[in-house]
Amino acid sequence: MTQTQKKDLPACPVETTLTLIGDKWKVLILRDLMPGTKRFGELKKSIGGVSQKVLTAQLRDMEHSGLLTRTVYPEVPPRVEYTLTDLGKSLKPILDAMQNWGEAYRQSV
Repeated sequence: MTQTQKKDLPACPVETTLTLIGDKWKVLILRDLMPGTKRFGELKKSIGGVSQKVLTAQLRDMEHSGLLTRTVYPEVPPRVEYTLTDLGKSLKPILDAMQNWGEAYRQSV
């Protein structure tokens, strides 16, 4: 992350986290990449309901934020894979907490 990006982040740590992963699609991308590397098509299929344009934009934004890496292989057709960085993997406890809360909520209603 560059100095310019750091200056643009909110002062509140919770708001910073929401800025980086507060989008529905980003959380689902993180969920799907936690077990390991996936190709674009695998992500689109497993997330479902997201357009190719939106998924591409979200992945690029997450790459720009340092949460994942994008690897393009010079093949025909081109193969593109996405992998979480250590920074992206560090969000696992947050996703686990969201999953636990969601399960508890579903049981309570």
